[in-house]
Amino acid sequence: MDFDESSTSKIVTREFLAVILAGFGNELLPLTNNHGDEPCPKALLPIGNRPMLEYPLAWLESSGITDILLICPTSHRSAMSNYIQSSVSAHLPSLRIDLQTIEESQDMAPGTCTLLRQFSSRIKSDFIVLPCDFVPPPSLSLTQLLNKFRTETTYDGSIATTCFYEAGKPDKGSVIEDWGMLPTSLPIVFDERSGTLLHVDTPDDLDQNSEDFHLRMSLLSQYPRTKLSANFRDSHVYVCRKTVLDVLQQKVHFDSLKEEFIPWLCKPQYQRTRREKYGNVLSPATNNFSQVLALKHSTLHLPARKQHLRRSAAGSEADDDHLRSVMPSPVEEDDEESAEPSLRVGLVAHRSSSGFASRANTLHTYLELNRFFLSQTTYALLSDPENRALIDQKAQVSSDSMVGRSTRIEERATIKRSVIGKHCVIGKMTKIVGCVLLDHCVVADGAKLDGCILGAYTQVGTKAELSRCVTQPGYEVGAGETARNEKLETSDWTAQDTSEDQDSDEDDGSSEDSTEDSE
Repeated sequence: MDFDESSTSKIVTREFLAVILAGFGNELLPLTNNHGDEPCPKALLPIGNRPMLEYPLAWLESSGITDILLICPTSHRSAMSNYIQSSVSAHLPSLRIDLQTIEESQDMAPGTCTLLRQFSSRIKSDFIVLPCDFVPPPSLSLTQLLNKFRTETTYDGSIATTCFYEAGKPDKGSVIEDWGMLPTSLPIVFDERSGTLLHVDTPDDLDQNSEDFHLRMSLLSQYPRTKLSANFRDSHVYVCRKTVLDVLQQKVHFDSLKEEFIPWLCKPQYQRTRREKYGNVLSPATNNFSQVLALKHSTLHLPARKQHLRRSAAGSEADDDHLRSVMPSPVEEDDEESAEPSLRVGLVAHRSSSGFASRANTLHTYLELNRFFLSQTTYALLSDPENRALIDQKAQVSSDSMVGRSTRIEERATIKRSVIGKHCVIGKMTKIVGCVLLDHCVVADGAKLDGCILGAYTQVGTKAELSRCVTQPGYEVGAGETARNEKLETSDWTAQDTSEDQDSDEDDGSSEDSTEDSE
């Protein structure tokens, strides 16, 4: 039989599938409320005038990952599909996105474990789970996580690699309690030298032991130089072996990957009973001799599994550096291939000093990310005549601001440290400081905005004043109205209109009664 060499050479085995989760975004309400009948997907909310989904997509493409399973609610399918066909195909053409939807309500959304079980038939290889809201810095390369995973799963028998980032402290006075709680940083225990995640405290652990912290002796005996920190947050980026799905199918009661499954997955690496029960599922016996032999001579390899390295607590840092440079000989250690897999969960801990990373999973962090991008850019008037003509010469736009295309800014308007979306109208004598305005917002003459986030199509009336407010898409602020530290939603109008209608009905009823009495 003849084979066409040109076609067979194109057959490439997919190494990883990226699974991106794009849910309703209840934590960003009211920004993610519907605008009439039109949904406002969280994944398409802009950060620095770019859809937040674009950041993890670009991160994947830069590492060579091209196959993506994107999961969103059914009601968001049309908007997500339009974005993929228009923007992604133009700016990230190498990506192949399989858009799948789930039937869910905004009140009852399934967890990540449930979604992975539901779509497990589409995951044929090792996979990466990402949220749509993680914005990594340039210094945190996804290739770094993938290389750690590749090396340790092959040589060491580890089963996953996680990524945590160090969270900076919020600026004094920047936290607005009425916007909701800040994201919490739960304690984690890890071995920094080998990059191993050993324990993740869960909300249940915190409720049961608010003052005490419990660790097993088996963990401490195997990793005597562990570190405990409450300064890191989970990025929700996990690189996993495909066999992790097999265990997920057994643990049907797990719903949250972050709060239930990952903390559980850390335990088989040092608990004998769990290792015996799940070891063959997580790491089935395979013949990786050739890969192991190659990795033993690779500069990527660090012999972290050697017990004498783990227990060298008394050794000096100089000794540690020396041991790092010593490569094991395959001749001296041929029995290592038959050793038990470690079932380790790897950890990449990103320090804030190396670059700002965050998730836009609260209103606070969403605003913080937008402001961060302002600090990284210098605004210049749009160069094309059509857009430049829309900005009055007497308007003042500071260099630490962004203005989207087709936005009109009237005379003597002042904009400082703010992100203004596309197709907005900023009236005369307005003052906007430290704000984020999504697309199609209208701010009338003389209005003042300070530290606000305006949902798309928001309208602010003449001489209205808002301070630290968030509006639902399509919200209308009346002329001369003032509000401070509030979430402004259209449901407030509905309640007000309903109340007025009821009062009107009661008045009509009383007038009819009086008419009957007179008769």
